Amino acid sequence: MRWFRRLSLRARLLLVSVVTLFAGLAGGGVVLVATMHFTLQRTATDEALDTANAVAGLVNDGSLSDPVPAAPTVRVQVLDRADGIISASPGADRLVPILYPGERAGLADHEGTFIPGDRIGLQGQARVVLVRAGPANAPVTVLVARPIGDLTQSVHLLRTTLLVTFLPLVALLALVSWRLVGAALRPVESLRSGAEDITGGAKPGRLPVPDSRDEIHRLAVTLNDMLHRLETARARQRSFVADAAHELRSPLTNMRTELEVAQLLPGTTDWPALAGDLLTDVERLSRLVNDLLLLARADDAAPRSAAPAGGTAGEEVELGQLLAEVSARYPSVDYERPAVPLRVTADRDALARVVANLLDNAVRHARSSVRLAVSPDGAYGKITVTDDGPGIPAADRDRVFDRFTRLDDARARDAGGSGLGLAIVRELVRRHHGTVTLTGTVPPPGLQAEVRLPAARNSRELSGTL
Repeated sequence: MRWFRRLSLRARLLLVSVVTLFAGLAGGGVVLVATMHFTLQRTATDEALDTANAVAGLVNDGSLSDPVPAAPTVRVQVLDRADGIISASPGADRLVPILYPGERAGLADHEGTFIPGDRIGLQGQARVVLVRAGPANAPVTVLVARPIGDLTQSVHLLRTTLLVTFLPLVALLALVSWRLVGAALRPVESLRSGAEDITGGAKPGRLPVPDSRDEIHRLAVTLNDMLHRLETARARQRSFVADAAHELRSPLTNMRTELEVAQLLPGTTDWPALAGDLLTDVERLSRLVNDLLLLARADDAAPRSAAPAGGTAGEEVELGQLLAEVSARYPSVDYERPAVPLRVTADRDALARVVANLLDNAVRHARSSVRLAVSPDGAYGKITVTDDGPGIPAADRDRVFDRFTRLDDARARDAGGSGLGLAIVRELVRRHHGTVTLTGTVPPPGLQAEVRLPAARNSRELSGTL
């Protein structure tokens, strides 16, 4: 069937349709002819039996006449016990019975058989039925022959008509099928043409949607949704690459400028100070590269469920101890360890990164104080980081979680970071099936970051890669 697979979809559908139509029409024609043939034979038998029963009734009533009244094309004979013809219809033989003795012996009462019509002066075949009548001491046999040439002619006419019209009808239906299949596949061709234009960049990335509400319409809608997601992902990737290049260019430019100045004025250069500046820029580059790698790995693992970074299994982490270890790096942070242990199932390093990023952000913008707290919240453990800084407007509190996002008052790169800290927080918390939100403080200004993670007793095993 390799040749079949080489055909176009339209040709294959047409071929299957034509073969199905051919088989269906041929089978239907055979069934129709056979049914009509059986029905006509049944009609001939019933007519002959009606005549034979009527003659038998005359015999039983003792009113049989000679000749027996019958239609011109019907032959009737009444035989006695000795096979003598005691009465017959006009045109019937009065010497030789319609059926031979052996043929009569093979028939029961009210049964029939076919004989050549020329035996009794008729054309074609004839249907002969046998009916017994009369008293038991003087039984008689009624034979009635009915020609079926006219009925056979009807079947032959039907068969000839079907044979003559069969091929033209198949050809006509094939042409109609070709047009219908073409009309049905026209939206598919439009989708293909639209996809080709999108690939060639000739038009925006959207496929034509047919007006019908069928499978092709749903396919077009699904493909357009996919294209929209792909375009969004591409735009995000382009923006990410551009922002990453911009962020990497700034410290590299500083390093190059400092080195060029030092190279031009080697005698006046403070080399220890230059080394310190370069080290600061290198550390900044290192942090930025590490953040980019973490987010890139998170993007690669997005289709899968979460699991701790590095491929290790999740462990029970006591939040009070973890927060104490992280807050010890920040002397200005006010943290009081809770008396009751609170455990979550998480990757310890990733969770420490979440808290450190939130504290970095709070310390960077706080005026005087930063508070760190942890408490149970139903089936969750809640971590809060609160600062008394300028806060973030409500309209921007979701946007700051986007990568490389800096608000107007935090654009200085020396103080404002790379713009990846909160993006990393959201990604790591999401992988632990938790949530992170930003709210204002009462009284304002100020900002509170709240992280909610499933408590260990209700958490599920993490099953992906952070």
